[in-house]
Amino acid sequence: MDEMASYYETGVMLDDDLEQAFDEEIEASCRLAFRVAYSVLRNREDAEEVAQEAMLKARRKLRTLRQRERFGSWLVRIVWRLAIDRQRADRRRERREQVEPTALEEPSPEDLAASGELSKHLWRAIDELSENHRKVLILAAIEEHDMQSVARLLNLPAGTVKSRLHKARKRLLEKLKWIADGSKRR
Repeated sequence: MDEMASYYETGVMLDDDLEQAFDEEIEASCRLAFRVAYSVLRNREDAEEVAQEAMLKARRKLRTLRQRERFGSWLVRIVWRLAIDRQRADRRRERREQVEPTALEEPSPEDLAASGELSKHLWRAIDELSENHRKVLILAAIEEHDMQSVARLLNLPAGTVKSRLHKARKRLLEKLKWIADGSKRR
């Protein structure tokens, strides 16, 4: 029995077919993997490492993927989980290495904008969102994917993506309202 007949009868790709399919998907998804990792980690070197680690993990687990057309969303989930794990490990390490923090005076909104602290507060507020809301917000608002693309990447209905994006923006606004008001953080 030849290889193609075997494939059609069993529905299982042979090693050469898997390798070729994987290489095609990787070429198409490399940048996406990096951008997702970078949106979580905000560090180029860490994002590159996580994206590479995700590619290796995807290669090892490729046989478990049943629907090839979902490779992109599958890879995004792998990258996202690895990036979150790296971020948590980094935070734990920073807490271990940190000596006692000193109490600082609360800066004014002008000081925040001038010193780049606004960005830190924004990302801290994004990090405080639930994982579901954070994923949608980063992919739609930061990575600028359209709703259908985000829905496809996360394997969700478009209505769910819209709802989560709306709730994420609303919660983000609530968390950052103190900056616009010029009041102290709640």
